[in-house]
Amino acid sequence: MKKLKLLIVLLTVSQLSCQNIDKEKEVIKNVIQTAYVEGLQNEGNIQKIDSGIHPDFNLLGMGKGNSIWKYSIKDWKAKAIQKKDNGELPLSGNKKVTVDFKSIDITGTAAMAKIEFYIGSKLTYIDYISLYKFNNGWKMVNKIFYKL
Repeated sequence: MKKLKLLIVLLTVSQLSCQNIDKEKEVIKNVIQTAYVEGLQNEGNIQKIDSGIHPDFNLLGMGKGNSIWKYSIKDWKAKAIQKKDNGELPLSGNKKVTVDFKSIDITGTAAMAKIEFYIGSKLTYIDYISLYKFNNGWKMVNKIFYKL
């Protein structure tokens, strides 16, 4: 009887843990959708960008040879504001960015999301986005990508 009770307790704790992870994954999807897709890519909405992207965020890319370049969120936001001022944002129609979430892996307060990045219907990038969970919620802190 004690073994049965222990098994029931362990199964309940395991189920609650899975439900919590599923909720956290939905929160992360919302952060990426709001801050990155809508805020940064499609609208140039600074409030949305700041809601889910940490001020120390960097986009990292491969340069020539063995070099790496980085692009700060400060510079990326300035570019989005410039595009908005020039009438290039918000995007619509076949220029609009959408994403498909392929996986989200969470360990404690760290997470990694793999997404497919589409411009219109064209798959353009595979993004790997790192996030940390701070006191005020999940924030994107880094992104690397593969251009197709």
